[in-house]
Amino acid sequence: MNKGKFAVIAVIAVLIVAFLWFDLGRYLDLAHLKSRQADIDAFYREHPLMVPAAYFVAYVAVTGLSLPGAAIMTLAGGAMFGLLWGTVVVSFASTLGATVAFLVSRYILRDGIQRRYGDRLETINAGVERDGGFYLFTMRLVPAFPFFIINLVMGLTPMRILTFAFVSQLGMLPGTIVFVNAGTQLGRIESLRGIVSPALIGSFVLLGIFPLIAKWIVGAVQARRHARRGDGTRSGSPPSRPEHDSL
Repeated sequence: MNKGKFAVIAVIAVLIVAFLWFDLGRYLDLAHLKSRQADIDAFYREHPLMVPAAYFVAYVAVTGLSLPGAAIMTLAGGAMFGLLWGTVVVSFASTLGATVAFLVSRYILRDGIQRRYGDRLETINAGVERDGGFYLFTMRLVPAFPFFIINLVMGLTPMRILTFAFVSQLGMLPGTIVFVNAGTQLGRIESLRGIVSPALIGSFVLLGIFPLIAKWIVGAVQARRHARRGDGTRSGSPPSRPEHDSL
């Protein structure tokens, strides 16, 4: 193991140990955030640039190290910054954090895992080579797997970094909007009556049906892609030009 890789592993280990040792996960609890919401709002009003910057760095650290708490932080972003700015901050922070996790996986884990489990990764590698960014877009849009697993697994594939970052931001955006919107409603609850407000109920309905809608969209797009591929192979279709004629 070279010195650079060892240094990266050491830094990651120190950060994870510090997270566990100081029990920082307790700050990523919804009840704690609700109890300190007034203080956070007041501090945000006094420091309108510092708070979003600190939140952005913390979000990148949590997602980049694949620590638990990203969902709670997304809700908190909606409660603190509102739908528009909450979506902007969370979208870019989540993309940057996912890219950090992607690079860590590629830099530290890829060679060893490919050597040991290369045969088990053939399906994923084949999907990436066949469909490129659309394969990742499908996984992002339909949250069948936790996003931190997608970050780590994609780092083991030959996918380009810029493709991963762009497609991840695009694919995570609908879910980000839904979660941030739910956070804006949670931040406005002041009594038991607020729990049954139409806006809050609508937010959680979106949280429930979003995976179903996303799955339907992906299925429709895949069906059209397969139909176009099939059209070129049906009898009566014009033959493809010789390979040397294509650019």
